[in-house]
Amino acid sequence: MVSKEMHELGAKRSVIRELFEYGKQQAAVVGKENVYDFSIGNPTIPAPKCVEESIIELIKTVDPVEIHGYTSAQGDFEVRKGLADYMNGTFNCNLGAENFYMTCGAAASLTITLKALTVDSTDEFIIIAPYFPEYQVFIKNAGAKVVVIPADTKSFQIQMNLLEESINSHTKGIIINSPNNPSGVVYSENTLKSLADLLKKKSKEYNKPLYLISDEPYREIVYDGIKVPYVPSYYENTIVCYSYSKSLSLPGERIGYILVPDCVENDQDIYTAICGAGRSLGYVCAPSLFQKVILKCMGKTSDMALYDDNRKLLYDGLSKMGYQCVRPDGAFYLFVKSLEGDSVKFSENAKKYNLLIVPADDFGCPGYVRVSYCVDPEMIKRSFDAFQKLKDLYKTEK
Repeated sequence: MVSKEMHELGAKRSVIRELFEYGKQQAAVVGKENVYDFSIGNPTIPAPKCVEESIIELIKTVDPVEIHGYTSAQGDFEVRKGLADYMNGTFNCNLGAENFYMTCGAAASLTITLKALTVDSTDEFIIIAPYFPEYQVFIKNAGAKVVVIPADTKSFQIQMNLLEESINSHTKGIIINSPNNPSGVVYSENTLKSLADLLKKKSKEYNKPLYLISDEPYREIVYDGIKVPYVPSYYENTIVCYSYSKSLSLPGERIGYILVPDCVENDQDIYTAICGAGRSLGYVCAPSLFQKVILKCMGKTSDMALYDDNRKLLYDGLSKMGYQCVRPDGAFYLFVKSLEGDSVKFSENAKKYNLLIVPADDFGCPGYVRVSYCVDPEMIKRSFDAFQKLKDLYKTEK
């Protein structure tokens, strides 16, 4: 016998992965150039040159036993110290190596943090739609309950009145994701101030800290001069989960961190629990080589200009056809209103033209689809005819 719950998770891939696999199969039938795969958020911009140069330098100059050996469970001290120095210089904060726990990417950061904070099955974590679907999996795996705040489909900020109504004595924390996957929206400074005021008020009401978990894998991917705020400067009880998968185009290398600032209530206990959760989940010692690589690439990013060009190309092209699109402030996704109420059916109809777009039901926002534009710009141009045919299909049906 095996776990029924785990078997169900393994048997049913996420809708994103299902479309991605379908695209590979369809490419073998009609040719790769005739499949317009907008399903997965896999960076298509190469990692910056510093990544290659750092790997070569490290392999040539560092003892191979050291470079491929274990670091401390929570990560190499020099790497964590370098992270603190960079964050202090960038965000005018006051961090040290002891505030960071190195992880195998954002998924590990989130699962470790949730495991560390969950005491029993009555604990609740709130997520804001639209949200990354795996939040549901991560929270349930920690043994806690998921509470969803519906999407504000006008501004895609946070509906504070609904959030306030959802916070109760069982609430342990709230997860936010800005820039947001799938909407591409960045939470405004006013949103963060209002959120901080609300959480402070509710923490006082229930006489306990409410933790804000800020999931930030897209922090550097922003457009039009928009800045992503340092969330702990607005709300002290903030734990940051970060990944280099997007900023350095390293999704397959699985490297990131958890930041627990000193301003977090019970920060030492939380950090110790994070170390324990990492041990419990088998997430000790993030990849040693890539810990050292990010130290040498601190503050560098891939060239984001292509994403911006793709954003404008896709947004302008679909808007001219009459699609209703949310203009993205960051990340590399376009959120598009479905041409019918059932976005799953809409996505299935899109497959008739080899258009692979993700229905947003699993993101907590039915009636929309996510279109990932971290793709070849030539594919975007080739896809416009298929998008037009899809739109014409709905004109014909009416």
